[in-house]
Amino acid sequence: MSKRPITTPLLSLYLVLLSFAAMLGFSNLAQAEAADRDKPIDLEADTVKVDDAKQISTYSGNVILTQGTLIIRADKLIVREDSAGFQHSTSTGNPTTFKQKREGKNEYMEGSAQRIEYDGRMDKVQLYTKAWVKRGEDIVHGEYISYDANAEYAEVIGGAKSADGTTTSGRVHAIIQPKNKKAAGATTDKPSQDKVINDQP
Repeated sequence: MSKRPITTPLLSLYLVLLSFAAMLGFSNLAQAEAADRDKPIDLEADTVKVDDAKQISTYSGNVILTQGTLIIRADKLIVREDSAGFQHSTSTGNPTTFKQKREGKNEYMEGSAQRIEYDGRMDKVQLYTKAWVKRGEDIVHGEYISYDANAEYAEVIGGAKSADGTTTSGRVHAIIQPKNKKAAGATTDKPSQDKVINDQP
């Protein structure tokens, strides 16, 4: 059984999420562990179905994917290659999660949602339902989070996004630590205060 279809879309997906974290204002550009892309993929699942004719691979049941410091957990992972050779993935779970170490730092980028979709053609990632993305101590919560790497455009919606594009009521919640938090802690006895952002979708 070939593992080739999962290599490109999933690592690209999490690199996109790292860029998303930087765009939201999380201090300094978030870089994934560079060595991860050259590491072998270790994949565990209860069942695997590969449809070569349709270029679809489906991994089901306690899916755990590890590539270097990257760890993905899901109930189901579907990877598809379109006719132009672009790859797309959908991971679902209650929740589906990811975690990856940042390059040169003892810090991780991680996130969670009920469904995470990656479009390789558009280089776009979307997190649906109870979504959050965290880098170090910085975190953003929303019912829908998306990032278009090509357009360098991010969107976070507090309410759930329905099929017709409308949203229910809800709020985005982000906590972004001060850039000089560690330096301030070393020079003063005053506790540092988190900057909290709430936004109405």
